[in-house]
Amino acid sequence: MSQSPAAGGIRNPDLLGIYCNDHLAASTGGIELVSRMLGRHRGSSYEPHLEQLLTELREEKTALRSTMAALGIPVRQYKQLASWVGEKVTRAKLNGRLLSRSPLSDVVELEFIATAVLAKRAGFETLREVAEADDRIDAALLERLINQADRQHEWLSEARREVAAKVFGGRPEPASEAAGG
Repeated sequence: MSQSPAAGGIRNPDLLGIYCNDHLAASTGGIELVSRMLGRHRGSSYEPHLEQLLTELREEKTALRSTMAALGIPVRQYKQLASWVGEKVTRAKLNGRLLSRSPLSDVVELEFIATAVLAKRAGFETLREVAEADDRIDAALLERLINQADRQHEWLSEARREVAAKVFGGRPEPASEAAGG
């Protein structure tokens, strides 16, 4: 496939469009999940962190949309809708309880969003690499978002360990301390 001048030095702009739309759809699901988690943890020590995470996820979604717009990548609304619906469907997951919320739900939600943050970070790293081929992409913004994702994952990992220790037993301190490191 030849490169068009409009695409800068980007190879496979159609594939990049699919990639960006998939990450944008995932961000929609992540925002929905963190919104739900925030409702569950109102008044707890997790509330301020989840509030900050939700704000940052919304900002990151806006940054991704702006990057897509700068590259002329259209937003595929059907993917946004599918992600939103998918997040709602996951609420019916098997968690050992049919009609009530299980303590396992908190563990699973924290694991899921922590994993999603790592995937998002990888997406920002990929776009940072693409920025080397096309100066329409703000590499400094992507670097900031990568660092932000690192901070998010660190807190989510600590919260997950704490919740898992409450549910299953064990020590909730950071893994490096639990391992004696």
